[in-house]
Amino acid sequence: MTSRLARFFLTLLLALLTAAAATFGAAAAWRAIGGAAMSVHGWVALGLGMVGSVALAWGLMALAFKSSREGWDDRVDNTLDPGREREED
Repeated sequence: MTSRLARFFLTLLLALLTAAAATFGAAAAWRAIGGAAMSVHGWVALGLGMVGSVALAWGLMALAFKSSREGWDDRVDNTLDPGREREED
């Protein structure tokens, strides 16, 4: 159990570092195109937006992998899908 917890915190740390790098990169790009200096509120908003985006992507990909592993995609009934070709009985 401790290895799973350690792996979770390592992944969380990597996600936060990625978000921080993306935040500073976006701020540098903003300054490069002549944007005004950001206040503390701007930095907080940009940081929360980047962390939120990474967390949302991480969560959705985790759900997609979980669904694929557990076979939920195979159990879908597509008989009412209008784009599906009808099979003749």
